Amino acid sequence: MAYDRMDWHYGADNFPSDLNQENGGTHIGMFLAWAINNNLEGKIHREECQESLLKLRSRQITGREYLELECDEKFWEDDLNEEGNNFAKYYYESDKYINDYDDILGDDFPSLYHVADTWENYDKLSLSIDKSYQNWKQNKRKKWWQF
Repeated sequence: MAYDRMDWHYGADNFPSDLNQENGGTHIGMFLAWAINNNLEGKIHREECQESLLKLRSRQITGREYLELECDEKFWEDDLNEEGNNFAKYYYESDKYINDYDDILGDDFPSLYHVADTWENYDKLSLSIDKSYQNWKQNKRKKWWQF
């Protein structure tokens, strides 16, 4: 199952005509970079993309660049491990992620697609993802103990 795809965005009628298609993947790449930086990537990446993983983790490439290089512009369940998928289903598939992205990065732009694909923007957003992830893990533990 695909969580998201760049072409779903740059192929949409509301995609700004003044932007490059790659801007349709900035928000996807930032989440993917966060997942990789938190060791939530899938087995396929660990086995087949070691060089690109190192480049991402050392900030030589961005998450969007990784998405383009190693994921064919698509963000799938295989891109994450089990815990990563459970969190993505809670956070990314809901409006929680895109709302955080908009609240933190989108205020000064005509659309979310205008947000620059930079590590500075990633750093701002990752704090919110970290917080949501910790809350999700804490709530998951509470539910387990309730049984």
